[in-house]
Amino acid sequence: MSALLSTQRPTAPAGASLERMGAAGLKAFVRIAEHWQLSVDEQRRLLGEPARSTFFAWRKQPDKATLPRDTLERLSNLVGIYKSLQILLPDPAAADAWVRKPNTAFGGQSALAQMLAGNVSDLNRVRRLLDAARGGGW
Repeated sequence: MSALLSTQRPTAPAGASLERMGAAGLKAFVRIAEHWQLSVDEQRRLLGEPARSTFFAWRKQPDKATLPRDTLERLSNLVGIYKSLQILLPDPAAADAWVRKPNTAFGGQSALAQMLAGNVSDLNRVRRLLDAARGGGW
């Protein structure tokens, strides 16, 4: 019983779960990039502009990648955006095409252009729009 009430931290390394999340996020991102037909430069921009060699190392061995917190946040947003689109637009082709279509919510530019502006907040903006749409409809 005392083990259940212990206030000590788990003995597993703190980064272990972040590494698993990062690997899963990178694997999902590779599929998202294919669906959205992203160029390498667009992919790097969405991930926070890692060096080309770092980017390709991450893609080649996602399970060994050590990702900065900023990149983890970006991956979380991108996976959330993708998931929301799949829910809101059940036709996969329409969901994937949405990111490139002009959108009044982003001043007439596409969601992808908004996301490629470079800041995590630009990804957050797209995700918030989609989360709101999921909650209240389009």
